[in-house]
Amino acid sequence: MLYELRIYHICQGRLAAIHKRFSEHTLKFFEKYGIKVVDFWEDAEGNERIYYVLEYQDMEERNRKFAEGFAKDPDWLEVKRLSVIDGEIVEKIDIHFMKRVPYLPAK
Repeated sequence: MLYELRIYHICQGRLAAIHKRFSEHTLKFFEKYGIKVVDFWEDAEGNERIYYVLEYQDMEERNRKFAEGFAKDPDWLEVKRLSVIDGEIVEKIDIHFMKRVPYLPAK
């Protein structure tokens, strides 16, 4: 399995906007493309960041579902465009690809 950790650094004062976009739109698009969300967090130290992990069989599946499907979906692109009319939401995204270590299997 391949896991993708995505860390969103949110523009100041726009944390509610990113939560709204994910809860009302993004997660539905992930479901449409069969993108599995392992878990989702927000920063516990007051930083305007969210963290989430996606799971794929391999990089080929990731690219097919995320990069070639979700990220190019015209309906998603319109949702994203409309969501930033009042200002950008995401300042920066850090992306890390991970695989499980063999000595601690998933629960």
